[in-house]
Amino acid sequence: MHTPFKSSKTMLATAMTSAALIGAGSVAAVTAYVDPDPSPQVAVSGDAQTAANSSTTVGAIYKNSHKAVVEIAVTSTGGSSPLGGDGGGTQQAQGSGFVYDEQGHVITNQHVVDGAETVKVTFWNGKTYDAKVVGSDPSTDVAVIDVDAPASVLEPLELANSSQVEVGDGVIAIGSPFGLEQTVTTGIVSALHRQISSPNNFAIDDAIQTDAAINHGNSGGPLLDVNGDVVGVNSQIESESGGNDGVGFAVPSNTVKRIADGLIADGSVEHAYLGVATEDVANSTGAGIADVRAGTPAAAAGLHDGDLVTKVDGESVSSADELRQAIDAKSPGDKVELTFERDGKTKTLEVTLGTRPSA
Repeated sequence: MHTPFKSSKTMLATAMTSAALIGAGSVAAVTAYVDPDPSPQVAVSGDAQTAANSSTTVGAIYKNSHKAVVEIAVTSTGGSSPLGGDGGGTQQAQGSGFVYDEQGHVITNQHVVDGAETVKVTFWNGKTYDAKVVGSDPSTDVAVIDVDAPASVLEPLELANSSQVEVGDGVIAIGSPFGLEQTVTTGIVSALHRQISSPNNFAIDDAIQTDAAINHGNSGGPLLDVNGDVVGVNSQIESESGGNDGVGFAVPSNTVKRIADGLIADGSVEHAYLGVATEDVANSTGAGIADVRAGTPAAAAGLHDGDLVTKVDGESVSSADELRQAIDAKSPGDKVELTFERDGKTKTLEVTLGTRPSA
């Protein structure tokens, strides 16, 4: 049984464990979980439909999008697999991804390629090509690989503006659950602004929850809107059975674009780091400091356990989530002024933000 997903309020330095990563697949287990229809020509109707796209079918979206979706096979030695394990020896993992640009960049999840020594990418036509990891970010579970494939097979997908996604919108997932490449499932956006835990236990904000069936091997594949644009990257499931229980989560496309562009440009991205665990405090407005990590910017500046942060640079924060988001919007090295309450008195201090650790 996996840990139930919860909308944790204690982040910045760490996040509560949430749902299961969906990186590696087991073909032998497929009959227990999924029996996909190879020709899903079902109209997107009812709740799985937007008014502006009432005539769009899943088949039409698949036809226009599937050539961009790839299967990713990773070989590594030692360490832990994306789904856990004792490590040691040669390990193989499998996930999904999609072509991002005509230069051969492919987006997937960080946990799919973590520790990769070799990466191979298989396209819709069965052709397989070597790839290398350009960069990865465990804090957002986003990775970019570069596939050595001819231009003729590179058909990028467009990223939508995930801030415009609404609950009830129709969505389509394409990927390789259990190694079954080019599998299509459909559903709706079940909820927005979910908070999930990244591979290094920091929070990923604004995750999109969907009831579209996703399973092990769907990791890194696109969650598409009814225009065929990517609104998210499928990353986790909430499940007691280990398979699809109708609760999946995708990293939002706005986060994906920001991180992917940074990885392509520099090979890495950095996140601002305060170094506290936070919590909401009953009958109080602000972010309660539950724990100040030793040796962090917060500790150096003099923030204490039990402080209640109410403003960042003069802007009010009403919850632990808002404080985390305010820090995430900054860069390492930025100086921020925190207004907080301690022992009934209002105080301020200046903090020079650090760089979030990778683990």
